[in-house]
Amino acid sequence: MNSTPRSRKVGTWQAVGSLVAHYRRQARLTQEQLAELAHIHVDTVGSIEQGRLALQPDRAEQFDELLHTGGALAVLVARLPVRERVVQFAQGLVDHEQEAVAILNYETQMIPGLLQTREYCLAAFDARYPSLGSETAEQWVDARMERQLIWQRERPPVGHFIIEESILRRQVGGPRVMREQLRQIVEYTQPVHMSFQIMPMDRMPHAGLAGPMTLLETPEHERLVYLEVQTASFLDGDPDEVCDYHHKYGMLRSQALSPDESVRLLHGLLGES
Repeated sequence: MNSTPRSRKVGTWQAVGSLVAHYRRQARLTQEQLAELAHIHVDTVGSIEQGRLALQPDRAEQFDELLHTGGALAVLVARLPVRERVVQFAQGLVDHEQEAVAILNYETQMIPGLLQTREYCLAAFDARYPSLGSETAEQWVDARMERQLIWQRERPPVGHFIIEESILRRQVGGPRVMREQLRQIVEYTQPVHMSFQIMPMDRMPHAGLAGPMTLLETPEHERLVYLEVQTASFLDGDPDEVCDYHHKYGMLRSQALSPDESVRLLHGLLGES
């Protein structure tokens, strides 16, 4: 099972961009004039109108005001599903994540996206190579923060996370950003449906040396595994394959620090032990 084809996402934002261009022409403005009024680069206007850059909610509201569209752009953007605002290679995950009844995640390089603070997320995107434009980074951050609303559902999914200790020691965004990130993880360990474990850097044997994984269970109790590397991803629902990953995840849970030990380590890193 793979991600939705790229054409669908591009088509959505091309349609939105065409509407922006239509309203701009109705207002008798050039791209340069709209860019000047909005205090943005003319290339940003061009990218939005051509569908290469998503129109974010705050930008939609600004354009509505400048183009006198009565809020039409803001309403349109607000009605788009979360998946349309997520980077293409992660859309297959987000489709199922929004309805999942259980999410199990093992990470090796970064704090899981569903646990990240906004500042940590932005710092991670700022470090991306090749670099992203500031507006693209902001829209990806907004989308990731919106994904976290699953924890506020009336019946949120069961969430279990295992991360490598080295992730907690890498100063993404600097000491202040990391302290806030660690505090947020501590808060996420408190709800009864959430659990968090740390894999010590010196722990062997280690069942996760092959890389990260995300396991999901759908409302229909279908089990899926999501694998991602760089800008490539794969969503697999084959029962035999998924079963192997569940066994591997089970071994990781037994090898990592217990939830209580993990929380104590977090407090130690915060200087609160």
